[in-house]
Amino acid sequence: MAIIDYRGHRVVAQSVLPGILQGDKSDSLLYGSVDNGKKICWNEDFHSKVLEAAKRLHLKEHAVHDGSGNVFKLAAPVECKGIVGSDDRHYLLDLMRVTPRDANYTGPGSRFCILRPELITAFCQAQAAERSKCKSEGDASLSSDSLKAPGVDEQDLTKEGRDEDASSPAQTESSEEILFNPNVFTEFKLSGSQKEISADEENVRKVSLYLKDVVLPKFIQDLCTLEVSPMDGQTLTEALHAHGINVRYIGKVADGTKHLPHLWDLCSNEIVVRSAKHILKDVLRNTEDHDFGPAISHFFNCFFGNYQAVGAKVIANVVHSRTHKKDQGAHQSLGKPSRGQGKWKSGSSARRNQSSYMNVSSETLWSDIQEFAKLKYQFELPEDARSRVKKISVIRNLCQKVGVTIAARKYDLDSAAPFQTSDILSLQPVVKHSVPICSEAKDLVETGKIQLAEGMLSEAYTLFSEAFSILQQVTGPMHREVANCCRYLAMVLYHAGDMAGAIMQQHKELIINERCLGLDHPDTAHSYGNMALFYHGLNQTELALRHMSRALLLLSLSSGPDHPDVAATFINVAMMYQDIGKMNTALRYLQEALKKNERLLGEEHIQTAVCYHALAIAFNCMGAFKLSHQHEKKTYDILVKQLGKEDSRTRDSQNWMKTFKMRELQMNAQKQKGQALNAASAQKAIDILKAHPDLIHAFQAAASGGSGSSGTSGSKSLNAAIIGETLPRGRGVDERAARAAAEVRKKAQARGLLIRPHGVPVQALPPLTQLLNIINSGMTPDAVETVETEGLKKEANGHPSNGAADSKNDQLTSGQEDQAPAGLVAGLPSSDAKKQKAKAKVSA
Repeated sequence: MAIIDYRGHRVVAQSVLPGILQGDKSDSLLYGSVDNGKKICWNEDFHSKVLEAAKRLHLKEHAVHDGSGNVFKLAAPVECKGIVGSDDRHYLLDLMRVTPRDANYTGPGSRFCILRPELITAFCQAQAAERSKCKSEGDASLSSDSLKAPGVDEQDLTKEGRDEDASSPAQTESSEEILFNPNVFTEFKLSGSQKEISADEENVRKVSLYLKDVVLPKFIQDLCTLEVSPMDGQTLTEALHAHGINVRYIGKVADGTKHLPHLWDLCSNEIVVRSAKHILKDVLRNTEDHDFGPAISHFFNCFFGNYQAVGAKVIANVVHSRTHKKDQGAHQSLGKPSRGQGKWKSGSSARRNQSSYMNVSSETLWSDIQEFAKLKYQFELPEDARSRVKKISVIRNLCQKVGVTIAARKYDLDSAAPFQTSDILSLQPVVKHSVPICSEAKDLVETGKIQLAEGMLSEAYTLFSEAFSILQQVTGPMHREVANCCRYLAMVLYHAGDMAGAIMQQHKELIINERCLGLDHPDTAHSYGNMALFYHGLNQTELALRHMSRALLLLSLSSGPDHPDVAATFINVAMMYQDIGKMNTALRYLQEALKKNERLLGEEHIQTAVCYHALAIAFNCMGAFKLSHQHEKKTYDILVKQLGKEDSRTRDSQNWMKTFKMRELQMNAQKQKGQALNAASAQKAIDILKAHPDLIHAFQAAASGGSGSSGTSGSKSLNAAIIGETLPRGRGVDERAARAAAEVRKKAQARGLLIRPHGVPVQALPPLTQLLNIINSGMTPDAVETVETEGLKKEANGHPSNGAADSKNDQLTSGQEDQAPAGLVAGLPSSDAKKQKAKAKVSA
């Protein structure tokens, strides 16, 4: 059975049963009702088979009155139909309800507000666990009382306990037998005592309260801790259904995640899309076949553009339009729009229906969306919801839900009319059906995941391979569960060190996800991310970065740039750049991930601590142990607050802090030792210069081959100290004339003139460290100055300098950064661009 939505209508498609289309089978109804309970058919043989299936579905056998007052015992909804086909098999048709109605929604318009089967299963398991716990506690207290009683032999008690254990499976099975009446809170008249009916209603109320008070808060908590991380509306719906939550509770989920911007935006956008979907379905139902394109394009323009009703016409604020004149005339020949949802269904004639979709503007559409969201989802959309909506994600989600295919081109979604009729390519039916689960393969996969978590790779690989074989035979190769098996097999091979095998399995998963889920599905994006990690394990970092670029593109398309999964992908990209030595690019990605997590999750979230730890590791690789210790200290503080001091992750962070602190102390000790050696060498150099004044002229001559720039303040002071203290004053030199000449030189330098006294070129004396390096290594002063400048830059950034070795590493790093893939670094702010802009301003 499948549900098909097409052109605003919903139909139920079922398999053609043997003999159902033959005329002699028109009166073959044996079970249920075809006239909404006025006449109920019943067959004992059929009822016995339905009763056997009902126990598996937790449905209770109950009595119902028909329209004539007759009483029938049923184990299924009244509106189902039981038929025996020409192959003598028993079939149930129109089985729309296999669970009771939701007691939280009992109004007249809530006929199909039913509970999900996942919720019924979870509730029964919780009740059975609670009963077994109470029973074990009662047995323990009973055994302790029996031991205190005189004349009781312990061997007899042990024998009785063994007998009880032998019979415990039957008792457990009976305790788990929690059954529900599917026809309570409906318009059908139930039979039996009032006490029994009240008990059935109370059971359904318990499940509804369990959903509202237990399941919903637990799901919101999982969202906040990122145990569940939906990326778009489709994955959010799947997560809700997997936890047994209906989508009508999405408003409560949004209210519970107001403190997390990405979740609140995701829920509010999904509410907006679903509300717009229902309004668009009303439009399509009242639209002629030849008018679907203009109707959908006009609706999209009202939804994303800015159409306003002026007088008796609906026009755009900006008259600039890409449509033909005929389309413009059709868009503007409108009557006065009426407010409310009634305008969608107004008009009985074909001419009126053809232009009924034109009776709406952007304001009226968004007003209807807000009303529908409040009525259907109990959610108050904010006043700025229209401006806060993520247009790319919303248009993608809306097209998927309605089945609209639009042209692939660049749209100006900020314009008044971003769409035209030619952009609407097709309208496809949307099919929803239940996918049966292969229980054997599911059990094997769950067991394999446990083995993988425990590090038993061989056993896990065997289990996943067996599940893969079963699923290929049951579902075929192109199935979502087969892709999951391929992913787990790839993870096992990755941990075992077989990178080539891991890439092969991961490539299979990627192909299946692209064909079964779509090119832009979040699971496809994660497949690209895993493939990138495996390629990085093979040292093919360039190919890995290309896959990461694709993953980031798909994630930003489905959820936008503000999502924790995007930040986690940034961390993986940073680790890749870190492994190939591009520390500057790695730091940029890590800092951007930290900003995203602090903005989306808060400064005290565990994922924020992960970013701080990654930054600490990066600074450790750069030798900046002080910064490593600072960032790891923040990691430790967050983990202590969130997990406690006894957690293993907190203890690991504490050990990292000790390691970074020890390395920082070692580096400081080495610096102090090096400074003492430098002071001794400086004194030795001064003594040499005092003994040989003619060396100064030699150093000046050596400096003339350098850059010729004026020295720093440190070099000037050194120059003055050496000249003033080592050179004796010449005889016959007038000191006043020397002072006057000095004043003239100062004024000339202030005006930008070059003065060359005594015929000697004006060259700044190199600093003492350069002199020492020249003495020891014979390097030219300009080369030494370049090395020391790089060292000062690193020390200013909190990084230790290693002289020429660091400069060589930086040159290699800059050369490697020029070869980075274009798709990754483009999303981050470029520091080189800022430097070039600053240089341009200075030159101007």
